[in-house]
Amino acid sequence: MDNPLVGARRQAALLFIFITVLIDVLAFGVIIPVLPHLVKQFVGGDKSQAAYWVGIFGTAFAAVQFFSAPIQGALSDRYGRRPVILLSCLGLGIDFIFMALAPSLAWLFVGRIVSAITSASFTTANAYIADITAPEHRAKSFGMIGAAFGLGFIVGPVIGGLLGDIDHRLPFWFSAGLALLNFAYGLLVLPESLPKERRSPVFDWAHAKPMGSVHLMRDYPQIWGLVAVVFLANFAHFVYPSTFVLFADASFGWKEKEAGYVLAVVGVLSVIVNAVLIGKMVKRLGERRAILVGLSCGVVGFLIYGFAGTGWMFLAGLPISALWAIATPSTQALITQQVGPEVQGRIQGALSGLVSLAGIAAPALFAGSFGYFIGPHAPVRMPGIAFLIAAALLACAVVVAWRYARMPATPTSAVADPAL
Repeated sequence: MDNPLVGARRQAALLFIFITVLIDVLAFGVIIPVLPHLVKQFVGGDKSQAAYWVGIFGTAFAAVQFFSAPIQGALSDRYGRRPVILLSCLGLGIDFIFMALAPSLAWLFVGRIVSAITSASFTTANAYIADITAPEHRAKSFGMIGAAFGLGFIVGPVIGGLLGDIDHRLPFWFSAGLALLNFAYGLLVLPESLPKERRSPVFDWAHAKPMGSVHLMRDYPQIWGLVAVVFLANFAHFVYPSTFVLFADASFGWKEKEAGYVLAVVGVLSVIVNAVLIGKMVKRLGERRAILVGLSCGVVGFLIYGFAGTGWMFLAGLPISALWAIATPSTQALITQQVGPEVQGRIQGALSGLVSLAGIAAPALFAGSFGYFIGPHAPVRMPGIAFLIAAALLACAVVVAWRYARMPATPTSAVADPAL
């Protein structure tokens, strides 16, 4: 592999990419327990109205990221990884200052949209790692990115909750400082990973189209059932960022600090299940039963959340719901066994596109239903409705998985398109 980075420079670059992703994830995590309360403050303390706006914020954020991430990737192919990553860090820092000073809900919304653009640097970070790492070592390097995600979503909500308990805007200032320090650090240590001779000669709009990879699914009907499971499960998972903070406030009186602690516990349980239990349980159960058991645990967990009358009852559902994570790698494994090696990368890209589409639609459904059922026009007050909807979606995923989660005899190629 022709790699211009070796030795200490490569290690410094990998460390910077790890820190960049960690700060991006921290930025998400720090804001999660605070943003809904800041929105509620702007709408005069009305939880129902705040829920509707949180749903709008979430849908808009996911939609902008869906379109901006592939554009960032195409820009990095044309102009190099370094300027795109550094501009993302700088833009994120400036935008957090903008949101910290936002005088109204409209300005906060504008800041959140800009944040969606500037924090869509994961695509470029992955490309950077691929540039500087030999193929046989990429899994380990990409594992660093996974570790950054896990650490960010454990530490971020705790920091956000503690700072938000002092002032709703303090977490934004904290995130701004981290991002700007990261930009300054990158100016000093981050080298370019993509030499000019290996860059795209022009900006390629064809590769910047987010739906391109999703269309690939049409050629592989043998995985449609498993793809439906992936879509339904990820759709249901968006209930957490869409409603949890306001739900916890409305149901149990939990504010930023308490919500941050609970989200950190969710992160720790996720790490335990992923690092310790998944391998053992999949080996013992097999992929098919692991999918069914994992999804069923998710259904039970969401039902407990939805009907929880006290905070302790809600907390009792956390370890049960955490076992849902064993379904994800098993589903991915069965999908990879259903298609040939020549399309594995594109299939994974298509799955990522579908997850992004779920992130666009889910906040509106979950936050909207929560807002309606705690509002004055609801036939019955039911703050846990969003979790009950998520349980129903996972129950549908269980039914689909029961039908389609089976080991193939051999990997199947794409079905020929008669129009070709």
